[in-house]
Amino acid sequence: MNSLADLVPRLAGRRILVVGDVSLDEYLFGRATRLSREAPVPVLELIRREIILGGAANPARNIVALGSMAAQVSIVGSDPEGQQLRDLLCHAGIDARGLVVSPSRPTTLKTRILAEESPRLPQQVARLDRLERTALSAVEEDRVIAALREQIPTVAAVICSDYQLGLMTPAVIGASRDLCRAHGVLFTVDAQGNSHAYHSADLFRCNNQEAAAALGTRLEREEDFVDGLAKLRDTLSARLVIVTRGPQGLSIIGQGLGYRHLPAVHVSEVYDTIGAGDTFIAVTTLGLAAGLDPVAAAQIANTASALVVRRLGNAVVSLEELAAALAHQHDHQ
Repeated sequence: MNSLADLVPRLAGRRILVVGDVSLDEYLFGRATRLSREAPVPVLELIRREIILGGAANPARNIVALGSMAAQVSIVGSDPEGQQLRDLLCHAGIDARGLVVSPSRPTTLKTRILAEESPRLPQQVARLDRLERTALSAVEEDRVIAALREQIPTVAAVICSDYQLGLMTPAVIGASRDLCRAHGVLFTVDAQGNSHAYHSADLFRCNNQEAAAALGTRLEREEDFVDGLAKLRDTLSARLVIVTRGPQGLSIIGQGLGYRHLPAVHVSEVYDTIGAGDTFIAVTTLGLAAGLDPVAAAQIANTASALVVRRLGNAVVSLEELAAALAHQHDHQ
């Protein structure tokens, strides 16, 4: 039997479309020099500024990092940040033809302010978001759906990455699902709280808090997860449901697949959990598109997520890094 590491090369060479709310993630690093005389807050002197792709662009980054091709369908503002986001997508090798420009919405910008003092790791002091949560206009919705019609016939899978910033309207979700069905394309979902808007997915992923909210019940004991995942799968008519549970690993249930709990991959130090779910949905979708067994795909994604939480901000893993981590786990079993 092949080890999971031997399956990793199969993640490469796919073409995946990610539809969802994209953002620019800005990091301002400063050194704390004193307390302000104006308020009981530290004064930071700016050291450096970094801007990376965030939101639904993060699964796309992970797909490219693993040797596959990613296309993005989303909406940005007709502002400098929108152009910067497009440039970053292109620089990352992500097909940005599906970006719709709106004259009435700002490009989502998430600014994190971090205090840095060697040898300690940077600590987040505050975060400021510039965003618009209202649903798309009818014209914007039509343009997004037109982009989906153009892109979906060319891909192996569609990931819906819903950050609840207005893009994923019922019409956009319905068009994504229907076009996937019409063209034999995998339809996978990372709903991030908007669970009941999605049904008939090939893969539905959420975390344990989102699952509890969707079910209207607490998920504490293992039997709660057994019952909860079965109910979630039935309610959403999903072929496969995965609930990620942080340090408790993940739970999975599917068509022809009974409930399974997979333990977490040991991480020596969790530095930043931002983007771990994006990595998980990207890797699992690539695995399913490659014909991997759902449990194997979830195990590989579990390891990939464990690698990214050791780094600051949205991070990605390479094929080589992922294969090495899986081989190390195999050797120590």
